[in-house]
Amino acid sequence: MLEMRPGCERCDKDLAPDSVDVYICSFECTWCASCAIDEMQGICPNCGGRLRKRPPRATHLLEQFPASTIRVFKPVQS
Repeated sequence: MLEMRPGCERCDKDLAPDSVDVYICSFECTWCASCAIDEMQGICPNCGGRLRKRPPRATHLLEQFPASTIRVFKPVQS
């Protein structure tokens, strides 16, 4: 089961578990659409893997299978 991390690792934008604008790699590094597409060109900066849309969790399943509350945030260094 996917963790459904709550925020973008690059910009820390909140990402709802039922959002369709979230991208992940095979390690579940999690990114908002803007960072994934515009900034990282669809490639995970952590592992070099391709980013794919994260499937949304059905709202009726969130109570039984809640999304993670643990945030991973690695701001871009200037």
